[in-house]
Amino acid sequence: MSNEKLTDEIALQKKLDKIKHAFVVLSGKGGVGKSTVAVNLGLSLSSRGLRTGILDVDIHGPSVPKLLGITEKRVTVQNEEIVPVELSKNTKVVSMGLLLDASEQAIIWRGPLKANVIREFIQNVAWGDLDCLVVDCPPGTGDEPLSVAQLMGSISSAIIVTTPQEVATIDVEKCITFCKHLNLPIAGIIENMSGFVCPDCGKEVDIFSSGGGKKLAEKFSVPFLGKIPLDPDIVKSGDEGKPYLYFYSTTRTAQKFDEIVEQIVNSGKEKQNVGQNEAAIQKTLEDTSEQHKEVSMKFAVPTYQGKLCAHFGHCEAFAIIDTDSSGKVIKEVYENSPPHEPGLLPRWLSQKGVNCVIAGGMGSRAQQLFAQQGVMVVTGAQGEYPRDVVEQYLKGTLQTGANTCDH
Repeated sequence: MSNEKLTDEIALQKKLDKIKHAFVVLSGKGGVGKSTVAVNLGLSLSSRGLRTGILDVDIHGPSVPKLLGITEKRVTVQNEEIVPVELSKNTKVVSMGLLLDASEQAIIWRGPLKANVIREFIQNVAWGDLDCLVVDCPPGTGDEPLSVAQLMGSISSAIIVTTPQEVATIDVEKCITFCKHLNLPIAGIIENMSGFVCPDCGKEVDIFSSGGGKKLAEKFSVPFLGKIPLDPDIVKSGDEGKPYLYFYSTTRTAQKFDEIVEQIVNSGKEKQNVGQNEAAIQKTLEDTSEQHKEVSMKFAVPTYQGKLCAHFGHCEAFAIIDTDSSGKVIKEVYENSPPHEPGLLPRWLSQKGVNCVIAGGMGSRAQQLFAQQGVMVVTGAQGEYPRDVVEQYLKGTLQTGANTCDH
């Protein structure tokens, strides 16, 4: 791996470390209201006080800015980072539509260019600390959802949107297969446009039949999150650029969105990882047999008197910690630090197979030397015991602050 590529990987990982969970909103078919669902799920999450980002990766047809009423706004660049548009205190938004000079401007790109800009939207955006990132993908299983799933990795799960009729659920089955191939957990399926309640007589009519989403969830043993009815006010709010959950918060349809989000949030509380599919986690743990565990990552944590050392240069021993493919610690040993000669520690730890150092603080020159050895560095770690620090990092709950010895 080249130094430039390694630097990019480290930058991406540092950004992902600040995002607790990403919901990748997918649909196998266009016209199912996926963007509307994604936007309103994001608004419902932020209304709970959760720090929420909404990322629109539909490069060719970005509709999130229109749905949120921010088509006239533009992202800015500060300190070589893209600054998202702030919809509210807890809601940040990035979309290709917030970069274009005019709404009718066409993007004519092939796959590699789209993959690169999606990486930019994650790696080089000043998202800050997020509890949730809702990612609105274009229909299908092409370049955009593939790039998102691969970049987000273990912090992500999919929310799949369908309409009730069979012609839609057939395409959504491909979406479920896509997730299984990529080991992307499925948080659940939402059936959109499920029934229409007449505003005059109150009678409910199943225009697109009913129950297709639930049947699909049962067939593939994934959670069914609920139904969202056809609502003329959703169309009206989208056309007028008025966020539905803000302007129609007391309606039955708005309550449906909130009920779905309540399921998602509650399902992830035990893991401190909003929205993570617990069944998928449990299956992963069961599939990793105790007799055949393989080392997935090897961490080094500088310590002083058995606790995390705030200054890398003051380390008396390193905790060398092996984890398996499920993120479980399988071995922990302590090795005395060799003499602190320039460039020695990065080579020494690299030779021991370490691929990640978690430290309270480390100078920029030392970080560069580790990067040259292919070792990732996490600085600003807060905690006491090395094992706890590593486990928190793997769960995405590690608290980090300022680099305590950035010199």
